[in-house]
This record gives sequence, structure tokens and C-alpha cells, in this order.
Amino acid sequence: MYIFQVTALLIALLYYGNAQTSTVAVNPTILGSELSADGLKQLAAIVAPQSPVFHPSRGSYFSLNLLSAFPEDLEVSDYCVELLAIFGQRYSTYVNCLVSAARPVKVCQNCYGSYDNLMDIYTNISSDQMGPGNVSCRDSLLRSDRLMLVFLLYNNMEDIWTGSECNSCVSLGLHSLTNDTLYFMATLNQSLRCFEKFQQGNHSALCKECKATYRGLNELYSRMEKNRTLCIDIEDSMNMTRRLWSKNFNCSFPRAENVPVIAVSSFMLFLPIIFYLSSFLHSEQKKRKLIHPKRAKSNTSLVNIQDRLS
Repeated sequence: MYIFQVTALLIALLYYGNAQTSTVAVNPTILGSELSADGLKQLAAIVAPQSPVFHPSRGSYFSLNLLSAFPEDLEVSDYCVELLAIFGQRYSTYVNCLVSAARPVKVCQNCYGSYDNLMDIYTNISSDQMGPGNVSCRDSLLRSDRLMLVFLLYNNMEDIWTGSECNSCVSLGLHSLTNDTLYFMATLNQSLRCFEKFQQGNHSALCKECKATYRGLNELYSRMEKNRTLCIDIEDSMNMTRRLWSKNFNCSFPRAENVPVIAVSSFMLFLPIIFYLSSFLHSEQKKRKLIHPKRAKSNTSLVNIQDRLS
């Protein structure tokens, strides 16, 4: 072990001398016949900071760059490299759109175009169809390593799109918003304009004047919720509108679905009273009935028989 350590240090000194980056004075007494452990550490401390192995950026003969050239059969084709670059650009565009549309949430209405472009380039990468030169990029870009980074990145963006339920608000083909979504946005803007018009001063006027438009917006939202045509954009905008109506403006109105609940609750509340009252009246009627004993009737019949015999 001692011989290997001394040899390694000597080789490092030779490399250092060839590089000629600087002049280092080494104490020759360190390399004696009995080189101690402290001497080895001292020599390493002198050589290491100036060694080209530790400073590859100074134009040394040795490079730590791992991007070496591989054989042509292992290299990624120019066509696949071009697709990968396009994927990176569109991925960045979509992420920037998501960040800018985070609050208030508008990821579906603002980012469906960039998501469509990202999906198109990923479809080209993952397709079995051959590109120029009969080259398929699916294996080289998606399955060539354990990490599968391209697949992982796209899968994360797809999870965001699916979790937002944007397909409920965007038409097939991701070309435009659905008619239901556009109609809801128009109704929402109508309510917000009414809020803006009457928000100054006493809010009682706002509650009165905007009650009809706000009620219509709630009814529309309930229908869309029943038909499962809601996405995160609509849900978030409706939650914010309801917060404005109830907390900021302190407005309220009885909802239509509460009327049956109140009616049933009232009936259940008075049901015991009705039951006990009917039981009491029924018992009073029984007390008023006259009871005729059967024995008295039999004695009368016996007297009549005796009169006939006499």
C-alpha cells in the first residue's frame, strides 16, 4: 500500500510538471525512505490545488466531461434531437402558461393551445411511425434509460390537465372552449359588472339589484354540475363569486332547494304533537259511549217468557 501511494503521488507530480501551470516547491526530504502519513498529507496538499485533475477548466490534458462520442449505432439521430428540442420549447411554453394562470385559476381557458402543441410533439416522439431515414424516436428518447425523463415530464403535465378536468370545458381537438363554458363566462361577467356598479356605499342596494343575475348564475352552475361540464376554472370563479356575495357584500337569499327541506323538517317537528292530540281525542270518544250489560238483557227475556206461559 505504501508503494502504491508513493507511485500515485509521483505520477501526479509528473502530470503537474507537464502542464506547467505554476511552480511548486516540494520538500525532497518528504520522499525519504520512511515517508510518514503526515508527509503524504503534506505532499497531497501541495499538489492537489495546482493539479490539472482538480481544475479541468484551465485547459489541462484531462477532461472530466462525460459527453464523449459514442459509436454511431448508439447515437441519437439528428431527427430525434430536433424533436427533443421542440418538445423542450413547447414544454417550457406550457409551464409558463400554467404559472401565469395559477391565480385566479384559468389554466383551461388560457393554456389549452399550448397543451395541444405539447401533446402533438409528444405524439410524434412516441409514435411507431418512422421518420426521415426510417428512424423511430420512441425507444431512443422514451425507453433508453431507467429515468425515462421525457415520459415523466409529459406525464406530469398530463396529470395537471386531467386533474383540472379541462376536457369538460374545452371542445374535442382542443381548438376552442365549449359553448356551455362561454355562456357561463358571459353570465359570470354580467354578475361581476353588477357588483362593480353597486359596490360603493350601502350594499343593500347591491343585494337587491344583483339578486336576479346572481340567482341565475347559481342555477346555471347547478345545472352544469349535474351535467358534469365543470372544470377547475369554473369552479374557482364560482367560489370567488360566492365569497364576494356572502362575505364581502353580506348578501343572502333563500335557495330554492331549501324549501322542501324546511317543509319536511316542519312536518317532522309537529308530527309527535299531532299523534298525541289524535290519541287523546280518540280516547275521549270511547269514554262517552254507553255500556249495556248482557245480564240485564237476559232477565228481560225471561220475564217475557213467563208472561206468555201465564
